[in-house]
Amino acid sequence: MTQSRSVRQRSKKKRVHALEVATERWKVLTKVLAVIDTLKKEEEHVTPLKRLEILRSQLGLTKPNKVAHFVRRSPQLFEVCRDSRGVMWAGLSPQAEALVEEEARLLEDHSRTAAEYVTRLLMISVDRRLAIDKIAHFRRDMGLPHDFKTRWVHMFPEKFRVVRLEDGDYLELVSWNPNWAVTELEKKTAALTGDANANDIASPPGELSLSFPMKFPPNFTSYYKFRGKVHHYVKKGNTEQFQKTTYLSPYAEPGGLTPGSPEFDKRAVAVMHEILNFTLEKRLVTDHLTHFRREFVMPQKLMRLLLKHYGIFYVSERGKRFSVFLTESYDGTELIEKCPLVRWKEKVLQLTSYRGRIKNLGKFAELSDSEDYLFGNDDSSGATDSILDVKSEDSDDIMDDGALADDTEMDGFEAAEQPANVEAWNLNSSARKSH
Repeated sequence: MTQSRSVRQRSKKKRVHALEVATERWKVLTKVLAVIDTLKKEEEHVTPLKRLEILRSQLGLTKPNKVAHFVRRSPQLFEVCRDSRGVMWAGLSPQAEALVEEEARLLEDHSRTAAEYVTRLLMISVDRRLAIDKIAHFRRDMGLPHDFKTRWVHMFPEKFRVVRLEDGDYLELVSWNPNWAVTELEKKTAALTGDANANDIASPPGELSLSFPMKFPPNFTSYYKFRGKVHHYVKKGNTEQFQKTTYLSPYAEPGGLTPGSPEFDKRAVAVMHEILNFTLEKRLVTDHLTHFRREFVMPQKLMRLLLKHYGIFYVSERGKRFSVFLTESYDGTELIEKCPLVRWKEKVLQLTSYRGRIKNLGKFAELSDSEDYLFGNDDSSGATDSILDVKSEDSDDIMDDGALADDTEMDGFEAAEQPANVEAWNLNSSARKSH
């Protein structure tokens, strides 16, 4: 018997408020960075607002609000002016220009680390190759440069190479590095146990018997009651059995595993755990993981597995696209270990009108992706909650969801001052620099 549950019907205890705040913060930043990326590709880093309006869907900006309204929300990053012909233009502010230059330096510094992680993705994949267009989905998440597809993929010929197949360009592993075939969980476990030689494993990867760190929200209880029946988020016996299960390393050949078996599922959890560790913020859009089901030998019902292992992962279901977090990597709303590129993103966020106080965090309507919602102008109190369709033969093993308690609502964005009106804007280079 299968069943679907709407967010309204799920317990409040399972919702991790801090990670929902982190999700909303990421939504704001994603939209702002998309506009910055678009502007920096333009000559003089300026473009007519009408062009940005055309690119609305690529920028993740929703109707009916105007793009001009969105960019004016962050006058420290974007300048909006009218030229002598009456055409409205948007451009990067001097502060944004400086941030663009800083990001380029940081991406260059991060390049070798990113090359290691991409190589390890190839080592996990069954064919030792991945479509370049698919890897590109991880570009910002893994700190890959903007020219990843054209220049960067050719920079490390000793690690990987570009091959052209019938269905497109692929990145293919050139050499296997046995020292990289050690999972992040193995390294952390070794650090805790004092095994200094754990990273120098010469033998091929094989079976592992490790427990995954689990983290739950404050006042968490393992069950809730709905319509007089007890439903379990986490069954203690099932969890203990799962943690004791021996599984194949993500870097080992997965042949012979039976889909749906405990060993298959635990290996899939290990693969997702490893991939999330490769990301800057230990978070991914779940769509990006599902693109690699075949390559990484993961189950068809990947979302079901993520929800089932609540405590290892946390799935935020806000808006149109869901995000999965590695819970051990967060302390409240904050990432515990922040690399320079994450701190750079925080600088960008500080220059927007976002101040981390969002109203109506309990809502799960698609409007939570809208600019008015993110900037504290949400009036969609009657909006219908979105539905996560999770189907399972064992309903007790699926982690149910819930809205936030009323007392966790937050204030909205601060109102940003509008840039000064400019009647004319000379767009040649010298005028731009003197502006």
